[in-house]
Amino acid sequence: MPVQLHLSPDPSAVAEDFSRFFFEALKDKDHFTVALSGGSTPKLLFKLWAEQYGTAIDWSKIRFFWGDERCVPPNHEESNYGMTKSLLFNHIDIPEENIHRVIGEADPEAEATRYADEISDNTDSEDGYPVFDLIILGMGGDGHTASIFPHEMELLEVERFCAVATHPESGQKRVSLTGPVINRARSVAFLVTGASKVEKVSSILGGAADAKLYPAAHIQPTSGDLHWFLDEAAFQG
Repeated sequence: MPVQLHLSPDPSAVAEDFSRFFFEALKDKDHFTVALSGGSTPKLLFKLWAEQYGTAIDWSKIRFFWGDERCVPPNHEESNYGMTKSLLFNHIDIPEENIHRVIGEADPEAEATRYADEISDNTDSEDGYPVFDLIILGMGGDGHTASIFPHEMELLEVERFCAVATHPESGQKRVSLTGPVINRARSVAFLVTGASKVEKVSSILGGAADAKLYPAAHIQPTSGDLHWFLDEAAFQG
C-alpha cells in the first residue's frame, strides 16, 4: 500500500489537517478503536479536539487505547495517559469505560500481558491478532516509533501483542504495542514535525538503504492505509 503524504506548513496545521482526517474517518461508524500517541504534536491535537470538536464528535462510540506508555503513575509529567486526560478527556463527554489506559504504575511485564488481554477483549480480530481502526504514531529522532527502539528491533516481529521496551538512554521501562499489531491496523497515521526529523523522514520515505535501521520504516500495514502527516520542517521533497 503506497504512503499517503499530507504536508502542512507547521505543527498546528498538521494537527488541523489530521483532525479533519479523523473526523471523516469517524463518519458512519457505530464504533471506532484508536491507539493514541504521546509527544508534542498530539498535545496540539488533543487541545484542538477539546476546543473545536468537543460537541461535534460522538465520543461515546470511540474506544481509546495507547500505542505505548511510560511505566509511571498517571499523574506523572511523562504519562501519555495523564497528558491526554488533562488536555482532552477532562473537557469532553466520554464514558469512563471507553478509556483503556496502560496502568503505568504496575509491574511492566504483568501489565504488558494484562493490556494485551484488554485490547483483545475490546477490538476486532484477524488471524488471532487485534485490529485497530486507527493507530496514531510519532517518530523519535533515532527513528523509533511507539516504544520500539533501534536496539530492540525484535519487537517488530514478536508474537506478543504488547511488550516491555527499554529506553536506550534513561533505561525507563515502557509498555508498547508490537509490530504485528501495528501493521494489522486498518489505518496507521504518523504525525511527525520539526527539522530534527528531516533526515530520518527523507531516508524512510525515499527508501534509502539505511532506512531499515529505523523501526518506523518497518511500519507497513498489511492491508490498511499508511499516512504520514508532516510539517514543512520535517519534509525535504
